[in-house]
Amino acid sequence: MRHPPLALMLFAAGFGTRMGQLTANRPKPLIPVAGRPLIDHALDIAAGADVTRIVANLHYLGDQLAQHLGDRVALSWERDLILDTGGGLKAALPLLGPGPVLTLNTDAVWTGANPLAQLMDAWDGDRMDVLFLTLPAAKARSATGRSDFVLDTEGRITWANGRDGVLYLGAQIIHPRLVSEVPGEAFSLHAPWTNAMNAGRAFGITHIGDWCDVGHPKGIVYAEQMLAASGAAHV
Repeated sequence: MRHPPLALMLFAAGFGTRMGQLTANRPKPLIPVAGRPLIDHALDIAAGADVTRIVANLHYLGDQLAQHLGDRVALSWERDLILDTGGGLKAALPLLGPGPVLTLNTDAVWTGANPLAQLMDAWDGDRMDVLFLTLPAAKARSATGRSDFVLDTEGRITWANGRDGVLYLGAQIIHPRLVSEVPGEAFSLHAPWTNAMNAGRAFGITHIGDWCDVGHPKGIVYAEQMLAASGAAHV
């Protein structure tokens, strides 16, 4: 049975440098895939999982994103300094509210089961501080093939460190304590993730469906091919 919907953080502040000229005059979340901006694909996923409390962080060309989003989400501005994933989430916690939060990267598209719903279905706060959605690295479209994590027989996750394993798909549930405990403003999520791994409280599940990274121009082509073959972005 699915847990009640959690608050969702959409990561949308990055410079999108891998996109080259496509992000010279617009932020990456506004790049169209299959005729719709990437961030709208992410908002569709949130709606499909009944998530209504949504926060997006903004920095690079943030005014364009703010105008596009309107009042659909709360905005966490990083005007003076881009805070990276960990710092961005930490800064947004007052808007997200208490308790575990979902996070979703906005530079990917999905087919199959709703990724946020899968995470909520599998979440067990008694033994988890973080839960990642993954795919075998060889199956992920438009990715490098390099693994991020390995899973043990109970689903606990550790860093792959060159071993064959799974790719992190940019969707997770994380306890805010992990980022609150990290000092400073700007930092990645790697430090809090490592702390959860060391405590045996980091877990992963496998996405039921396909996923495509749209962090570089060729990813747009791969993503549109994937969506056309499936007939839908998510269920």
